Order: sequence, then structure tokens, then C-alpha cells
Amino acid sequence: MKKMLLTAVIAALGIFGANAQEGFKLGAHVGLPMGDAEDITTLNLGVDASYHWNVGEGFDVGLATGYTTFLGDDIDTPLGTVEAENLSYIPVAASARYSFTESIFGGLDLGYALSTDDEVSDSGFYYQPKAGFQTINFDIFAFYKGISVEDATASAIGVGFAYKF
Repeated sequence: MKKMLLTAVIAALGIFGANAQEGFKLGAHVGLPMGDAEDITTLNLGVDASYHWNVGEGFDVGLATGYTTFLGDDIDTPLGTVEAENLSYIPVAASARYSFTESIFGGLDLGYALSTDDEVSDSGFYYQPKAGFQTINFDIFAFYKGISVEDATASAIGVGFAYKF
């Protein structure tokens, strides 16, 4: 009886595991800093991972995470040049997207961005609206990203690519 139950559990996990890959995406992004981050950083780079479930015709919800960093710039001061630290975050967000057509979509990620170095920057509210082109195998999208902390916002506008598994 135990062997049959174990076999059934393993078979069920295998079926669910195979279906679980259906909405998984892994990608990368590049952007230009804006707002408060524009003065102290030069470029926004990162990797993205998400999983979406279809909940209605053309409407998906899911989870998104990854790693994003704003590369520090050299800042000229009266005492010389100072190199600003990188601002790096791990976003943890709820994600929604709507397919307007078979190939055009819009989406929004909302959540919290965890700072990887609390001495450089605080963690804060994370938001990322995006719009793009999709195929069966990949997404190409434009985004605006913001991470709001106390009195400042690290933001960027850019493009990204995600491969669908």
C-alpha cells in the first residue's frame, strides 16, 4: 500500500511539474536611469524570472522576481572624483498581464524591492509597467521601473527580453 501511494504521489508531482513549466519565463533587461538615480548611476541591468497562470481569456497573473542593479557613476566634486556605489535590488512582486492581441501585451509588476546592501540603499516599493511583443517562445518588451525609498526613487526606462520555457 505504501509503495502504491508513493508511486501515485511521484506520478502526480511529475504531471504537475510538467505543467508548471508552461508559464515560466527567464530573461534580461537593460535601461537608462531616470529621476533621482540619473545623477549617480549610468545604466540599469538585470535578470528577470516570472511565472504566470492564465485566469481568463488573455489575462494572466503570477509572481515575478530577479536581480536589478543601477551601476554607479563617477561624480566630480570640489575635492575630486568620487565613485558612487551600485544600487542593487531583488524585486519580489505580483505580476499581471493582458494580451490585447495574439502578439501584443501590457503588464504590471507590483511588490517590494529588497536592497542587497542596506548601507548603500534602503528596500522599498517596486513597480514596473511594461508593454511588448510576444510569441510562443519569447517576449520583447519596453518598461518603466521604479523603486521608491523614503525620499527618493531609483527609476529607469528600458527594454527587456524573456524566454518562455
